[in-house]
Amino acid sequence: MYVVAQPASTSSERPAVKAPNFGRHFQEFGREGSILIYDSKNNRIYEHNPQRNATAIAPASTFKIFNALVALETGVVPDDVAVLTWDGIHREIDAWNHDTNLRQAFKDSTVWFYQVLARRAGYERMQQFINKVGYGNRQIGTVADIDHFWLQQPLQITPKEQIKFLQRLYQGDLPFSQRTINLVKDIMVREQTPDYTLRGKTGWLTSTKPNIGWFVGYLEQNKNVYFFATTLDMQKSEDAPARIEITRRSLKDLGLLTQIN
Repeated sequence: MYVVAQPASTSSERPAVKAPNFGRHFQEFGREGSILIYDSKNNRIYEHNPQRNATAIAPASTFKIFNALVALETGVVPDDVAVLTWDGIHREIDAWNHDTNLRQAFKDSTVWFYQVLARRAGYERMQQFINKVGYGNRQIGTVADIDHFWLQQPLQITPKEQIKFLQRLYQGDLPFSQRTINLVKDIMVREQTPDYTLRGKTGWLTSTKPNIGWFVGYLEQNKNVYFFATTLDMQKSEDAPARIEITRRSLKDLGLLTQIN
């Protein structure tokens, strides 16, 4: 079964392109969700569940991308390897229970580390950067919400808006220094081969029923850039890998993530 990929701009006169039906991947996992892939070179959008792709929810840990930008730009952490001391509170994920740095905490999605960064940056500076970028609905609540506004609302963002933010990050079109942007791009790398580079960040929104998982990022391959945003209803922790697997399968449907011999 196929769906038609729409040009991102209605002014385009390119012929419609048949794209695999990404919905079958969600069906195989027995979960509802959405995916949006933007082919920047050909200005084409491939998606499953357009309505959900236009619906705003809390960014959860995908906000670590923005949080890292603010932390580096304001100097609350000098670089990606400066270590913060663990507070000794045992949390549900073992990888969180030790001293760590920006790079490793991004990889492990260590919540407490990025909460410390947000508190150090402070409410006023965080709101200023949110406004400058126009991130999501721009709502971060009150001073008391500074270390959790991205986890339980009021901050919300749609998958479409995630794509636009990632495009600006890739292009360097954000109110941050080139050093800051380059460092964050580097810590986002998940896979790197001679043929492609995949950057991304997962998120897990636990304040909704069912929980919602995120996977956002971009793939550089074939002298092109493909931006993606995936959401997935999650009932249990075992559902977490499906966020990434569905995204990978969808990219492979487009002939991507393959080695060139």
